[in-house]
Amino acid sequence: MGYAESLLADGERIVLRSRQHWLAVVLEGREAIALVVVGLLLGVAREVFHDQLQGTPYDLLGWAAFALIAIGLLWFAFRLWGWLNQHYLVTSRRVMKIDGIVNKRTADSSLEKINDAVLAQNVLGRLLGYGDLRILTAAETEVDVFTMLAAAKEFKREMLNAKYALETEYARPPISSPPLRASEMTRESATDLLARLAELRDKGAITPAEFEAKKRDLLEHI
Repeated sequence: MGYAESLLADGERIVLRSRQHWLAVVLEGREAIALVVVGLLLGVAREVFHDQLQGTPYDLLGWAAFALIAIGLLWFAFRLWGWLNQHYLVTSRRVMKIDGIVNKRTADSSLEKINDAVLAQNVLGRLLGYGDLRILTAAETEVDVFTMLAAAKEFKREMLNAKYALETEYARPPISSPPLRASEMTRESATDLLARLAELRDKGAITPAEFEAKKRDLLEHI
């Protein structure tokens, strides 16, 4: 069992798993890449000026090139390891962000408290499929941000779908309720749920056809 799976509650399941886009690793590791490039250039210069560099200068230039390349590769490998240990999850109950290699940091937002998610994508993000996703509460307060999230549109869509599924489950009347009370609760819940379905339809989380189908099912059970 992985670390992410060990945090799940009873009955909770993972709907979608993602992490930052690979470009984020390149950008965060640009200093390491620069060290490798400088080391390679020193190595090339050492061979080009082989005749002019003799003895100690030639050896020192070789060791400097080797050190820069080694440090750069180790530095970038550490960045890559951290990226591989990222887990950005949509579960049946919440949205989770897990970071860290040895010391783990976990942040989550309950789906029922999420009101909306604002997705920002620049031109490059639209081409490569990443974006910045901001999670908002009912008070329009930002509770978390997923920077350079891979497959950002799919992540947002699955989050809204999971939120709708959870709200639908909560809207079901208790089986043990008295018949009259259950009918009243169903009528009230159906009105509230229709409003939420319409909101999801307007945001594009569900299609108009799916909205009409769910609407018919609710009206049949009132």
